[in-house]
Amino acid sequence: MSDPHVVAITGSLRETSYTRIATNRALDGAERAGGTTEFVDLREYDLPIFDADHDEAGDAAELTERIRGADAVLLGTPMYHGSYASPLKTALDYCGFDEFENETVGLLAVSGGGFPTPALEHLRSVCRALNAWVLPHQVAIPRARNEIEDGEIHDDDLDERTLVLGRRAVQYADIEADPDSFESDQNVGAE
Repeated sequence: MSDPHVVAITGSLRETSYTRIATNRALDGAERAGGTTEFVDLREYDLPIFDADHDEAGDAAELTERIRGADAVLLGTPMYHGSYASPLKTALDYCGFDEFENETVGLLAVSGGGFPTPALEHLRSVCRALNAWVLPHQVAIPRARNEIEDGEIHDDDLDERTLVLGRRAVQYADIEADPDSFESDQNVGAE
């Protein structure tokens, strides 16, 4: 695939978000690997809490169109109460198989304390339920206030790991699809 298009979405709405900085750094890695990139800023979308009776409320159609136009998707989130952020949850609730089936997805999570592994696990489960192909490589940034300063990741190894996430999104954007998962067969709400 030439010039895979990588779309990144982050669950943080803060202007100076560590998650935004790290997710944009992963997009730098995608660009360096030859991909085109797009950052989807959820602050620019009217996305009310998902109601299945109104599944195209607000700007949901615009959001899902942008995700469908991607060859790979990066999802970034701060860890809130052991899981991923509600703005990202709402955005993903408007999506389904049309947006994520056979899509390559990379995951990144940030926390103020210890490793944000639960947030990554929860996102991985959601993506697998939608038959996405989730990259084995993921980025966890604990104690973000110590790792990110002045808009940059200061730890060289962590910075490289973040760049690799973007490169892997480009590298595997056209990977052969996996067979349906058990979770996807049970996920009738995503159809």
